[in-house]
Amino acid sequence: MPTRHAASQSQRWRALLFISIAQLMVVLDGAVMNIALPSAQQALHFTDGSRQWVVTAYGLAFGGLLLVGGRIGDMVGRKRIFLIALGGFAIASAIGGLAANAAMLLTARALQGVFAALLAPAALSLLSLSFTQPRERAKAFGVFSAVSIAGGAVGLIVGGLLTQYLNWRFAMFVLVPIAVIGILGASRTVHDDSERHRARLDIPGVLLASLGLVGLVYGFGVAESHGWSAGVTIGSFTAGVLLLATFVVVQTRVTSPLLPLRVLTERNRAAAYLSVGLAIVSMFGMFLLLSYYFQQVKGWSPVMAGLAFMPMAVPQAVGATQIGARLAHRMAPRPIMVGGYLVTAVGLVLLALLRADSGFLEIAFAEAVIGLGIGTAFMPAMSISTHGVEPRDAGVASAMISSSQQVGGSIGTALLNTIATSSAATYLVSHGGPGARNESLMHGYSVAYWVAVGFVVAAALVSAVMVNAGASKHVPALADDLPDIAPVPAH
Repeated sequence: MPTRHAASQSQRWRALLFISIAQLMVVLDGAVMNIALPSAQQALHFTDGSRQWVVTAYGLAFGGLLLVGGRIGDMVGRKRIFLIALGGFAIASAIGGLAANAAMLLTARALQGVFAALLAPAALSLLSLSFTQPRERAKAFGVFSAVSIAGGAVGLIVGGLLTQYLNWRFAMFVLVPIAVIGILGASRTVHDDSERHRARLDIPGVLLASLGLVGLVYGFGVAESHGWSAGVTIGSFTAGVLLLATFVVVQTRVTSPLLPLRVLTERNRAAAYLSVGLAIVSMFGMFLLLSYYFQQVKGWSPVMAGLAFMPMAVPQAVGATQIGARLAHRMAPRPIMVGGYLVTAVGLVLLALLRADSGFLEIAFAEAVIGLGIGTAFMPAMSISTHGVEPRDAGVASAMISSSQQVGGSIGTALLNTIATSSAATYLVSHGGPGARNESLMHGYSVAYWVAVGFVVAAALVSAVMVNAGASKHVPALADDLPDIAPVPAH
């Protein structure tokens, strides 16, 4: 008969399944909607300007409220917020699928962003507090990281299939049953018995952090369409930086800060936030440019373009669950992160060397190298993002890694797309002729990929300089006295 401890172990692994399902839902949402958006625009008859807001509404709500969502989870209870957020996300998705006009769709996307800002930090903090031993923590974070980084590629495939063979509305409806499964499973398997943050919510911090992050995310969003020198772009950046600088000052003076600076001053956590943000700049930009390459240069359908990302998705999962997780309890995080980021850089170099007539095997090999590298690097990075954090701060620490991803993604999409388009335009002017279109596009992609290489190398340097956690020490403080027992997988 299984012991109570063994049953508890098994319960945690079942909880991991439903936490990962929730994370998959958040990742799928963005990718699926990007593919479905042209069809939604045609069906609801909204303008190109409104189309941008369908994406931006989600990004602003999600990015602006992440820190608040993390701290609310610390105060109210992470499981409670996790379940509420899943339910809210399901309702918002249903509203989006039933949208009769652009305003209704925009409202649904904004609500999805709000509930995602509650859900993402709650999921990561529940995972961090549930898996405390190095061996089982490595496996758990390997699974979670694989879902986080491979889900985008899966979303592109799902979005293409749903849009092409059913209707764009199913890109929203498909999220509802996923959320329901998450609620039913998590309500029985997920537990949160850790210490809560008992103080009042820091309202000045909430306003400053939320508006500051909104300013940055919005600035990068409009830079892509209005240009980097546009008044709205510069104004958004300026407002965002000033608000966030004021936020930091306020956090040093209030008795119960939204983001205690102790969360940021621990070097391993800081390295995780910074390195992941830098790498995400490259990854988001790469996803966008590779999608353009598949559809504009190769002329592939949305479904084929989505399937073409599979050579990256599978190695990502292997890198996170097999390489990163297996190495995590044998060696320190630093060499794993540095090695993974450098392998990713090699894959981006291979993408930069692609030609318009490159064969699929050549493309697939470059994708596989990137997937293997980033999957391996992100597993320990996600784990040390909550290194040594007090249980009462687990939510806001988890929100920081999500904020790094959101801001990094906004930068990558805007910056690398701008570099690619401007480089392509310059090349076309100098080389001329309609026949030079594909060559100019490839030149633009290549220049952007080389910039992406620089960001990933910078992530490797940050990891090499700042990370000093040991192989068996990158666990939360509350785990110090627990025995090391191998996990009992759920069947």
